[in-house]
Amino acid sequence: MKGFDVASTNDLKNGMVLDLDGQLWQVLWFQHHKPGKGNTVVRTKLKHVLSGKVVDRTFNSDTKVDTATVDRREMQYLYHDGAGYVFMDTATYDQLTIPDDTVGDAKGYLLENGTATVAMHEGNPLYIDLPASVELEVTYTEPGLQGDRSTGGTKPATLETGVQIQVPLFITTGERVKVDTRDGSYLGRV
Repeated sequence: MKGFDVASTNDLKNGMVLDLDGQLWQVLWFQHHKPGKGNTVVRTKLKHVLSGKVVDRTFNSDTKVDTATVDRREMQYLYHDGAGYVFMDTATYDQLTIPDDTVGDAKGYLLENGTATVAMHEGNPLYIDLPASVELEVTYTEPGLQGDRSTGGTKPATLETGVQIQVPLFITTGERVKVDTRDGSYLGRV
């Protein structure tokens, strides 16, 4: 099959994409495990590339698996055109429209002209890898009350991309905040 190589489960790495029965799965986590009796096994946590579903799967040690050739390209997000998100390859200047469901939750952290890594397989976009954190402006949050400078309390805030996160009580509308793109957590003021 074109675009695939064979590897052993002993060679797994986080981020590697496997082709299991015609479906693409990304390795999120793996561990070699030697039970008291019997052969060594490789436990894995796999994420279905298209649906995002996460499953646990165990392989016998040294099982042959197909790995998908994934091309990761640095791209600049230009705009949303109704059909999807339009990105430009920063090396070739080619434009690519990526469907909304492929972009998924990353849309909450995409700013026009911002960059992201687009993972491709045989010319098809698989998923978007964002930087670990992004800086976004708070477009709306309830005003803080006097005395809210203490630690501990949070309130919802809407960011310029439309995503809503929890921020400390002292954050006000118009401030720029740093946000973790993996879980949407507040990392600090900019």
